[in-house]
Amino acid sequence: MNVQIAPSLLSADFSRLADELRTIEANADLLHLDVMDGHFVPNITMGPAIIKACRAHSTKPFDCHLMISEPQRYIPGFLDAGANLISIHLEAEPHLQRALQMIRDGGAKAGIAINPATPAESLSTAIEFCDYVLVMSVNPGFGGQKFLEPVVPKIRQISRLIQERGLSVAIEVDGGIDAHTAPLVAAAGASMLVAGSAVFGKPDRGAAIESIRNAVSSVAI
Repeated sequence: MNVQIAPSLLSADFSRLADELRTIEANADLLHLDVMDGHFVPNITMGPAIIKACRAHSTKPFDCHLMISEPQRYIPGFLDAGANLISIHLEAEPHLQRALQMIRDGGAKAGIAINPATPAESLSTAIEFCDYVLVMSVNPGFGGQKFLEPVVPKIRQISRLIQERGLSVAIEVDGGIDAHTAPLVAAAGASMLVAGSAVFGKPDRGAAIESIRNAVSSVAI
């Protein structure tokens, strides 16, 4: 199956981001950018200014995951910074369809992100309005967490919902993804895999990306 690997910049060395971007440029399909505000999640990471600065050092699509309160207020800033994909949390946005349309109107792909404890059924009224669903396989807020296996059946459930409705919606998974867990989520229906420490925690980032890609190369949904 065709799976895209998205290294997460959260696990990179923030003191030398341009150099870190060069280490994954040849092998990554996307670059995952975790935006945290210290309110929706208990951590603060980056905003549009850092993303705009990184944009000059990478040709990869920028996949911005907004783990922030009131995401609709900040969508224009991330579009201006060069985001190609923007996901917002269902738990944080009461006007989800409107926010997703804002992202699409700005020329980016729109994603709905859901926490591990949020059921697949919560997507039923909004999934038609997005281009991808980002399933968190750890509780958001920090990198390097252990993969939560109960998320796998939820991915299967979301995949069935997409198929039943005849939608062209991808499933992205973020949290604890490595060469061991990647085949589990790919077999369940995920085609976009976010990997943080499994890539940036290795001396050879290109080889790390390819090890994950090779692990899912023979998986059939």
